[in-house]
Amino acid sequence: MKKPYIIEFKKIGNLEIGNLIAVEETKEIPFTIKRSFWTYNIPNGITRGHHAHYVTEQVLICMRGRIVIEIIDRNNEKMYFELNEPNYGLYLPPDAWHTMTYYEDAIQLVLASEFYDENDYIRDINNFK
Repeated sequence: MKKPYIIEFKKIGNLEIGNLIAVEETKEIPFTIKRSFWTYNIPNGITRGHHAHYVTEQVLICMRGRIVIEIIDRNNEKMYFELNEPNYGLYLPPDAWHTMTYYEDAIQLVLASEFYDENDYIRDINNFK
């Protein structure tokens, strides 16, 4: 199984003029992007996710606020990541159970390797394990 890891995106700019971050599939993003979506207006401390994917790879990016991600792999190993800057992303491989807890009016952008397919979701953690 591939392991989750943090990706640092190149940030261009400064405090006087602002910043720009560009990402390109198969360069900074380790797959072809077929889908993107974002979450916002999530109350502070709410946890979402509670699933894994059979095939889909994702990169999670916190555009604003703070997001704490818990990942459990098939060996029941737990990993924790925190995203709070838009120039960092978390690569999430298939077969990784994940939950995200949102803080500080977080906005999350997700880049995915596959189109939405409900059959790609593992929604029961007992079936996952």
